[in-house]
Amino acid sequence: MAKKQYSGLFFIGDQHLASRVPGFRKDHYPTTALSKLRWCLEYANKNDLVPILLGDLFHWPRDNANWLVGDIIAMIKNPVLAIAGNHDCYENDLGDDDSLMLLVKAGKIQILTEKSPWHGVVNEKNVVIGGASFKESLPTKYDAEGSLVFWVAHHEIRVPGYLDGGNITPYDIPGVDAVINGHIHRQLKPFEKGTTAWLTPGSIVRIRRDDANKAKKPAALRIDVTEKGWETSTIEIPHKPYEEVFYEQVVEENPENDESLFVKGLAELEARRTETGEGIRDFVEDNIKGCSKDVAREIHKLLEEVL
Repeated sequence: MAKKQYSGLFFIGDQHLASRVPGFRKDHYPTTALSKLRWCLEYANKNDLVPILLGDLFHWPRDNANWLVGDIIAMIKNPVLAIAGNHDCYENDLGDDDSLMLLVKAGKIQILTEKSPWHGVVNEKNVVIGGASFKESLPTKYDAEGSLVFWVAHHEIRVPGYLDGGNITPYDIPGVDAVINGHIHRQLKPFEKGTTAWLTPGSIVRIRRDDANKAKKPAALRIDVTEKGWETSTIEIPHKPYEEVFYEQVVEENPENDESLFVKGLAELEARRTETGEGIRDFVEDNIKGCSKDVAREIHKLLEEVL
């Protein structure tokens, strides 16, 4: 991080940069996603905020085009704090062949851990920012007396609005003021457990064509350090309406039986030949619901080999 006077922090949710178009996006997603990250870094710089990436910088861990990696290197003027998300890692941990590791070795990304946190002064207060990348454990306590302590994570955390999907229940972490979690793409309300706040700002991009993304407004989380402590605000990121970036779903009239639903799926495949095979994935998922677990497992294996 560059040495400067900071007034706060800027937490940037999953960025999912890619040189191919994921899902049913009809715009040029690679440049759209990249422009959102650029906007966030420029906003942080103009407002004297420390930018922190919450994991999943890349949508695919490897095989990202050289132009994309090159543009990221050119964009990042000073090392940016970050953690690794599940999409950044081909295996369980960040490896030498993963694109994110290239940025780390180039000195553009600084990975946060419990043993290697960021220490700095923000609005005349000592601040510590630690991190737990995908598959890494969160601390049970942290001793940094006299400092504000923030922890970033990329985990399945069970908070209101994501109770069914999470496997980690929020708990009080003595010494940690707030946990800011990536991974969950929806923006959720803050949740407090003891002296620790659990915050979920959501992703800055929209990947899937679904009802949740129809209402979503991509945003990042700003934390201003004040005399009394800290306060949060949501910063909306410039974006186009849902209808301008996603293809409409092909709808067949009166799809009342399994055959009609099957035909509907074929119509979608014919109309939306996506770059990454998202249509095939959805078609398979819709048509294996009646299969046994063993058959479904084998179909999923074949699907992953193809896509």
